[in-house]
Amino acid sequence: MSYKITRKNEAYKYEAPGHFDVRTTRLHNPQDVNNGRITMGLSHFLPGGGCNYGSNQWESIYYIVEGQMYLECEVGTPEEVKTTLYAGDSFHCGPNTKKSIINNGTDCCKMLVVLIKPEQ
Repeated sequence: MSYKITRKNEAYKYEAPGHFDVRTTRLHNPQDVNNGRITMGLSHFLPGGGCNYGSNQWESIYYIVEGQMYLECEVGTPEEVKTTLYAGDSFHCGPNTKKSIINNGTDCCKMLVVLIKPEQ
C-alpha cells in the first residue's frame, strides 16, 4: 500500500513534451503512488495554451477545475471528437489515443491531470 501527502508548497514545475503556454506542476510522482503506475499534476494553461495533437502510452484523465479547454480526439461520438470542456467536466482516454487540448477561453484554465501507466 502506498501513502503520500503533498502540500501545495511541495508541488514542483516540470516540462511536459508538446505543451506550450502552460505551467505544469507535479503533485504525485509515479514512485510515490501505487507502485509507480500513477502520476498526478495540476496544469495552468494561459489563454491559447495547450498540447499539440498526439498520443502517449499512458491512460489519461483530465478534470477541468477552472476555465475551459477545447478538446480534439480521434475517438468518440461526432459531438465528442471536437468539443469544449468546462469547469467540472472530465475526459478519459486509453493509452495511445491521439488528442489535443487548447485553452479557448479568456482566463487561465486549471486542469488536474492523472496519468496511469499500463500494467506490464
